[in-house]
Amino acid sequence: PRGRSESSPAMTSLEPGLTGSLNRALTDPSNTAVSPHHPTPHAQTYLDELISIPKGSTTGFSFRKLWAFTGPGFLMSIAYLDPGNVESDLQCGAVAGFKLLWVLLWATVLGLLCQRLAIRLGVVTGKDLAEICYLYYPRVSTWRGPSVASQGQVPSGHVTVHSHPLQVPRVLLWLMMEIAIIGSDMQEVIGTAIAFSLLSAGRIPLWGGVLITITDTLFFLFLDKYGLRKLEAFFGLLITIMALTFGYEYVVVRPAQTEVLKGIFLPYCSGCGREELLQAVGIVGAIIMPHNIFLHSSLVKTRAIDRSKKEEVQEANMYFLTESCLALFISFLINLFVMAVFGEAFYHQRNEDVHNKCVNSSVSHYASIFPTNNETVSVDIYQGGVILGCYFGAAALYIWAVGILAAGQSSTMTGTYAGQFVMEGFLQLRWSRFTRVLFTRSLAILPTLFVATFRDVSQLTGMNDLLNVLQSILLPFAVLPVLTFTSLRPLMRDFANGLLGQVLMSLITGLVCAINVYFVVDFLPTLRGLGYLIPLGLLLVAYVAFVTYLLWTCSIAHGARFLARGHYKRFSFDVTVDGPGGAGPQ
Repeated sequence: PRGRSESSPAMTSLEPGLTGSLNRALTDPSNTAVSPHHPTPHAQTYLDELISIPKGSTTGFSFRKLWAFTGPGFLMSIAYLDPGNVESDLQCGAVAGFKLLWVLLWATVLGLLCQRLAIRLGVVTGKDLAEICYLYYPRVSTWRGPSVASQGQVPSGHVTVHSHPLQVPRVLLWLMMEIAIIGSDMQEVIGTAIAFSLLSAGRIPLWGGVLITITDTLFFLFLDKYGLRKLEAFFGLLITIMALTFGYEYVVVRPAQTEVLKGIFLPYCSGCGREELLQAVGIVGAIIMPHNIFLHSSLVKTRAIDRSKKEEVQEANMYFLTESCLALFISFLINLFVMAVFGEAFYHQRNEDVHNKCVNSSVSHYASIFPTNNETVSVDIYQGGVILGCYFGAAALYIWAVGILAAGQSSTMTGTYAGQFVMEGFLQLRWSRFTRVLFTRSLAILPTLFVATFRDVSQLTGMNDLLNVLQSILLPFAVLPVLTFTSLRPLMRDFANGLLGQVLMSLITGLVCAINVYFVVDFLPTLRGLGYLIPLGLLLVAYVAFVTYLLWTCSIAHGARFLARGHYKRFSFDVTVDGPGGAGPQ
């Protein structure tokens, strides 16, 4: 049976911090849209279905319950399989062979740890990350200036100072996530356009493939009307298609299994230089998507959980984590297939060798895209499919294209869902699904269509590399908030991060920031002229300032009370609940 999602008429004992925040929202006129007692349409998303969980007669693990919880983790795992990830995988294989497979493994593990925090936040609080950010991050006031009191309202000689609240932290976080979502949607557009070009043997131009992506969004909107479980099943089908197609390439190429296992479990990279290091840090940026953390924290709300019972919350956390482990294991295997295929067949291949092979193959019309020189071949998702066709037959090319098409299509609606959730959470603004899709897809298609029309495929796939870097740069704006709130004991109570979890996630955050610093240091020398350096410098200063702000609030949430000032005391351990009438920091 299914029901409609509802806000509980009274907050339970598991949610004291959230209750305090919500009660403070009732006393803040700028936050009147949020109320635990009078739910509004803004408190819900269009995924209103609640999937009921079967009540087991025995304690212990239940596959029946696991099936009921299955769905959100697989939708989340799609972000680990988008065209940007596929391109990063094949480039790593072509550049470093099997030497960076262990980086892929540990990047997936880091992603799982981030998704675990998103699960716990959504399950324990019943709110997603964007909604919690709206409740906790305060508005910033701007002063309009003094005015002399009149008509006896204020004692003579006094002045009143008027202020206008600005949602600076909230809006900036929302903008960062919107940029991440649009970037991800651009990768979906690029992957779909390239897949159609390969499947049609070039008869569909790249710009034509970009335009076709307009129609696929309408198809998913139609599919969404048939219910949440059917939508989850469809995305499961797309993941299955990717596993079969890329698995076929793995079987055809037959990588050396011993070398593959060594590459996975032995963290070494002998003889690696700057190029291999760039690929390694690129894997982390491609694997962990910032908006995916926001998405997952909202998807887990689609299961009916009684949050007044600690045992049910624990059980939900366990089953959601089990499902996510399974989903990310499958995504790891798919990424492994791609990296191993190109590590075996195309590691340090020369352009001339590939050109000669293509000339004598069944797809000889593609030979011209490879110059006849002795430079190492530079592969992307387009050239990767062509090379497979040249070496292993046309079937390998078309099956590769089907896999890329599935990878591109699978990220369409997840980006739409993520955009809907972050917009409703941060801005308390509810758009229709069609309007949301139109907004995201329009911003994604315009630059992609321009490049596809006036440039060649190398520039189009080069955008994928740039978008992977962009996702890595935006990652702190998701990791820091989710670490902040899952470590906030008044909010999470018994489910707050322990010391080990806090240290581990802090190290991950430090790693992400270090990767971003490396990208910046590596990129700056390529710029020439003040026309580029000055705007980039200003953006860099703003970026560092906002990350510092998030680190500050995260430190307060971890118990650094001396850092809390004014509104920011709500991040301290002094948040209390005074009952239904109100609450506030002590």
